[in-house]
Amino acid sequence: MIKGFEILRNDGAKYLVVIPTLNEVKAIGLVLDEVLSLGIPRDSVVVVDGGSTDGTREVVALRGVRLVDQEGKGKVGAIKTAARLADGVDYVVFLDGDYTYPAKYIPKLVEVARSNGYDLVIGARKSVEHGAQSLLYKLGNKVLTNTFNLLFGTRLSDVLSGMYAVRADVLRELGFESRGFGIESEIVTHAVSQGYKVHEVPIEYRRRVDEEGKKLGICHGFHILVDMVRMAWRYNPTFFIFFLGSLALVAGLPLGLYVAYHYFFTGVKYYVKGLVAIILTLAGFQSLLLAVLSLYLKRMELRELRELRRVRQG
Repeated sequence: MIKGFEILRNDGAKYLVVIPTLNEVKAIGLVLDEVLSLGIPRDSVVVVDGGSTDGTREVVALRGVRLVDQEGKGKVGAIKTAARLADGVDYVVFLDGDYTYPAKYIPKLVEVARSNGYDLVIGARKSVEHGAQSLLYKLGNKVLTNTFNLLFGTRLSDVLSGMYAVRADVLRELGFESRGFGIESEIVTHAVSQGYKVHEVPIEYRRRVDEEGKKLGICHGFHILVDMVRMAWRYNPTFFIFFLGSLALVAGLPLGLYVAYHYFFTGVKYYVKGLVAIILTLAGFQSLLLAVLSLYLKRMELRELRELRRVRQG
């Protein structure tokens, strides 16, 4: 049990609402008002602040909501702090403090998780308000999500959503190895790689109240991509190695087509290039098959893990 907190219950599920903030004075009041309007008690909400200097902390105090200073820096520090606070809680619900995620979905995320036994329920941003995401942001999110799906064999649509409900015990298992905004992908990576049940619920996404306060830039996207690759190496190194090997096809196939074109249409014979093309193509194709096989073996492992958890719980 968290000292000083009243844990909110949803038909038997105990959960805590956590809002990470850093200089969100224009939005945090709106976020807290919306959360509290749902009937969620003030003692069931905690703002984890990363050192705001713009008046955010004062706004939180005026609402009578508990504010906790985060450990470390960046969003990963806020989530790590929340994990420390989550004793005695079944679920922790996160949403950003910039008013982009409607608080009305909090009860739904918890209910879907509780009633179906999901360990992580992501609020997938399906209905996006005009102007809420730039074309570059949408493209980046799509590329990163597709990369994640490729690396981990999933079919998710929004792995970087900042609104989700996660079982507290899953949250406490994290190594917190990512940097900054990559923490969301690390949570999903850990969940899918350890056989936990992950689900998505469609939600709306709004424009920021403070457009000048955006914290996510192009460089953060590259950091998230690097974190995904690192997580793939950690959680499924076999697939990662064979996937890299399959990239030999990228060089082997074009080179083979080049050699074949000249052989059949110009009469020029490139023996060395042809041999290199054959070796690269065969190595790449074999690696690709082994990468696919490793994914199927991983899925078998995940099914076994789920079955073991079901037996232990039942």
